[in-house]
Amino acid sequence: MSSVSHNPAEWAHGSGAAREATAETTHVASEAVARYAFAGVRLLIAFEFLWAFGDKLFGWGLSTPSDAAWIRGGSPTEGYLGSVEGTFAGFFNPMAGNPVVDWLFMLGLLCVGLALALGIGMRIAAGAGALLLLLMWMASLPLAVNPFVDSHLIEAVVLVGLAAFLAGDTAGLGKWWSQRRMVQRFPALR
Repeated sequence: MSSVSHNPAEWAHGSGAAREATAETTHVASEAVARYAFAGVRLLIAFEFLWAFGDKLFGWGLSTPSDAAWIRGGSPTEGYLGSVEGTFAGFFNPMAGNPVVDWLFMLGLLCVGLALALGIGMRIAAGAGALLLLLMWMASLPLAVNPFVDSHLIEAVVLVGLAAFLAGDTAGLGKWWSQRRMVQRFPALR
């Protein structure tokens, strides 16, 4: 008996086993692309947080003028929170320039940025980063271009997805971090 199929459909599309192997290869390749794409998004958002921290700390002259740098006595929250005019101005304006708020904001930028860059503590980083981004979104209301959605809101949702997808495991220290005794004992640290 010949192993050549006499079914024209199999000639056109390959045998069942070949289709399954192709589908499996495609699935594996797609999964790898997704893992690295999410790792790339994680690193881009990490850079965004770390850049904001560095700019406010040193005054690199892009968003923060040199003379307004935190190390030169400036406040990282005074300009932004002090100029909030929208829906939540009464909530944010009194926080502007408050040293406690300055420290919390800067520590948030630094810690979230480092955790995302390293791929460790993704659950806490995602929660803290999403909260920080949601607060910035609230301070931006009403939005000038879209009545509801802006990049702060989108990135907050993306951070939650990155933590759920374990995006720190690819191009990061997430797998190593997950094997630490403390992280195994307290999974929220994952």
